[in-house]
Amino acid sequence: MTSQALFTDVTMNHSRYCIYTWHYLLIIAHALLDAPSMNVVQMHMQNFTTKIVNMMKSEGLYASQGGPIILSQIENEYQLVEDAFHEKGPPYVKWAAQMAVELQTGVPWMMCKQYDAPDPLINTCNGMKCGESFPGPNSPKKPWLWTENWTSQYQAYGKDPITRSPQDIAFQAALFIARNGTFVNYYMYHGGTNFGRTASAFTTTSYYDDAPLDEYGLIRQPKWGHLKQLNGAIKSCSSPLLFGAQSTLSLGPKQMGYIYRRNSGECAAFLVNRDDTKTVVVRFRNSSYQLSPNSVSILPDCKNVAFNTAKASFQFSLLICYQHESPNSKAVLKVQSAGHVLHAFVNGVLIGWAHGSHERPNFRLEKTIPLNNGSNNISLLSVTVGLRDSGAYLESRAAGLRRVKIHDIQKSTDLTYYRWGYQVGLIGEKLQIYMDQSTSKVEWTNLSSSPNPLTWYKTRFDAPADNLSLGLNLGSMGKGEVWVNGQSIGRYWASFRTPQGAPYQTWYVVNSSR
Repeated sequence: MTSQALFTDVTMNHSRYCIYTWHYLLIIAHALLDAPSMNVVQMHMQNFTTKIVNMMKSEGLYASQGGPIILSQIENEYQLVEDAFHEKGPPYVKWAAQMAVELQTGVPWMMCKQYDAPDPLINTCNGMKCGESFPGPNSPKKPWLWTENWTSQYQAYGKDPITRSPQDIAFQAALFIARNGTFVNYYMYHGGTNFGRTASAFTTTSYYDDAPLDEYGLIRQPKWGHLKQLNGAIKSCSSPLLFGAQSTLSLGPKQMGYIYRRNSGECAAFLVNRDDTKTVVVRFRNSSYQLSPNSVSILPDCKNVAFNTAKASFQFSLLICYQHESPNSKAVLKVQSAGHVLHAFVNGVLIGWAHGSHERPNFRLEKTIPLNNGSNNISLLSVTVGLRDSGAYLESRAAGLRRVKIHDIQKSTDLTYYRWGYQVGLIGEKLQIYMDQSTSKVEWTNLSSSPNPLTWYKTRFDAPADNLSLGLNLGSMGKGEVWVNGQSIGRYWASFRTPQGAPYQTWYVVNSSR
């Protein structure tokens, strides 16, 4: 296949917006490395951490120097992978903690989601249910910190959106504060965009678009407004929360009152209903309060309800070429891949494709293929859709083709270790045809027939007047990457549908006026 045969042109009015998109982004993610020894890992980690700390110190950024940094983190959610390292896991946690403390920043260090964080490091909570699930710090001298209050969950191609209601976010946050919580950090409060190939495995271009502020910085109601009211109500309780003493009061089998009172008489209360099925009426200080299921009512003066968490008042390629000779008319091609997408061609004709998913990137392609007498060309397009974002032994994780076999009537042939023709990426990418000044390097033709599975599209259009926001709807496309004025705005995969039969993401930012 030559690059010229892959180019198709659709021309509209000329302006400063020029879009290039191609199907089946082909990238490499196949590097097997021997796991380095723990000492080597520690040496590099210590060098890197020391360099970062010294950079902060040189600018006087730590609170001990009068700067804004009041807290530092070493490691992140290591507890999730610690068991994979067996007996080496716990000593590493202690070493990382000691190494960080010895850098003498003058501010505390924490370990996120590491319940056995050694003193003096602070263990913190990440997740959606820390209001209920966090057992508290592992020392009474440590504050309660919720470092990642997930406002939704990042999306993966082929999965239903994982959304989270503003009421649930507010309930868990208010309960965490009521139970002695010192700090709640929303993750994410502002969504983002994974431009180019920066997204991790199977992750969409839009990142946390259901956050209170979406990837374009636009307000998402009612989530944004509800959390704004929650945070305002908590702030109005700041004096008794910071300087008062906590006491608790049972208000029912699943109902509890958390009261903060200062010697001066200032008082704030959190009335909690942890029953998720029914509304209850409770008595507190000779007054009745109606508590919705799974809700917290905040009383900054221990009398009047300033906010209830249940009431949201706002409306609103790797391109790999193989040679194989077979005298048989038909055979079965079997390919195993560690992710993420595969297209198989026999003598230049697409015979099938398959892909994995975010949870199970490994998959198999098995197709009956026609073969000519004599020489046959078998081409496999192996596509990776980002790299893994977490887990143990990442340095040894592989992606791409693992095994290739052909079965016919007479025999089975393992082609895995045959000598293969090998090409990385697309010629069009190498030529940068998505740059306006580079289009003369290739010959474009009008779109007049069904395109090859590997096709470039080009179009031009006028920018909207008055700097209005502009989005690009790619719902009619399959899979690929888009460039606007030479800038990649990320991958799309509209053909990978959710269980409900719809693509997760069809709209992509081109320009936003905000």
